[in-house]
Amino acid sequence: MKRELEKSLVVWKHSPNRKPLILQGARQVGKTWLMKEFGKNEYAKVIYANFEASERLKTIFDADFNISRIISILEIETNQKIEAENCLIIFDEIQEAPKGLTALKYFYENAPKYHIIAAGSLLGISMQKKNTFPVGKVDFMKLFPLSFKEFLQNLEGEKLAGTLKNQNWDIIDSYHEKFIELLRLYYFVGGMPEAVKEYIENKNLDLVRNIQQNIILGYENDFSKYAPNDITPRIRLVWNSIISQLAKENRKFIYGQIKKGARAKEFENAISWLVDAGLLIKVNGLDKPGIPLKSYAQYDFFKLFLLDIGLLNTMANIDKTILLEKNRILTEHKGAMTEQFVCQELRINHELYYWSNQDGRAEIDFLIEKKDEIFPIEVKSEENLKAKSLKFFTEKFNIEKGYRISMSKLRHEETLTNIPLYAAESYFS
Repeated sequence: MKRELEKSLVVWKHSPNRKPLILQGARQVGKTWLMKEFGKNEYAKVIYANFEASERLKTIFDADFNISRIISILEIETNQKIEAENCLIIFDEIQEAPKGLTALKYFYENAPKYHIIAAGSLLGISMQKKNTFPVGKVDFMKLFPLSFKEFLQNLEGEKLAGTLKNQNWDIIDSYHEKFIELLRLYYFVGGMPEAVKEYIENKNLDLVRNIQQNIILGYENDFSKYAPNDITPRIRLVWNSIISQLAKENRKFIYGQIKKGARAKEFENAISWLVDAGLLIKVNGLDKPGIPLKSYAQYDFFKLFLLDIGLLNTMANIDKTILLEKNRILTEHKGAMTEQFVCQELRINHELYYWSNQDGRAEIDFLIEKKDEIFPIEVKSEENLKAKSLKFFTEKFNIEKGYRISMSKLRHEETLTNIPLYAAESYFS
């Protein structure tokens, strides 16, 4: 399976300022596979240490952070000689070693010659704990489910996906209907590597759905395994409310929809846990657009999306037969699936925000910033070329141009650019 992030890993390998790397991402997005595949392709030897699988390895950092001692133990455990320049050391499930994250600091300071990648289940949760995080001593990368472009690369080959990446619009327009057809398929299969692999090998959507159901069940089991006992019930309530939250016309998160009388203080820790675990994407509202957007974020109102559209379709129990009804799957749930798709595509490269006016009559689905420029983006689930909210927003805040993502082909107007839905990630990368 081809993953775009492997190219970034190659850049990290050759960086003169390379630090130990923390690979973040939700469970089941393919972190372990990617680390091993990168090691196999780029190094003479891979030293793989899984701290969940070995009680001895869990205590490797307890005595001290002497690098020579640690390397000697790794050599004994793996029965391999470690040569720094020719070897990739993988610390998987590093959160299971109590001082594992802290140890990365000492590798950076005392033995930077070693090439180290660390990853782990719910690592975002582990890094919130005090005295564990080596600030300024590590590099970061995030791995998400396969994007639509990656899905195309693995299903159809490089050439079709390359037209999106290179923005060859004449060719893209010629294959517009094919892209739409493949997008319908992606809405169902999604980007979880195991589900994509199953579809590519067997083309069996029932087996894909079984895999997705098992992934969701695994996540729900994690609530009890990893989350504090006092917030586990609230995590489940938030998780189970996601479908109904997104099905609303106004997708702002409403606490009262979790249960009657629910308040922010009661559920904010549960939401933070799900976001830190990588299972939910939080898009904060903005008071007004300004650079940097983060300075104008209002954290008390937000939208929540799932990490993967295929899993969202599974939770919503959308039947595979909808795929046969042309574009119905692209407009199901009042455009919620379309907004979910655009969200997970854009967040690969950008921090996402949204804006709505006080009476809720105008809303900009997403705002991103790039090179000190603000991009307001409105999402349409059909070939709707009206953009009333964009017009209102750009005039109100004196922004030169707005962007609409819809089922229509690329189209430039004086103050508006329409981008086809399937090209959302490529256009803004």
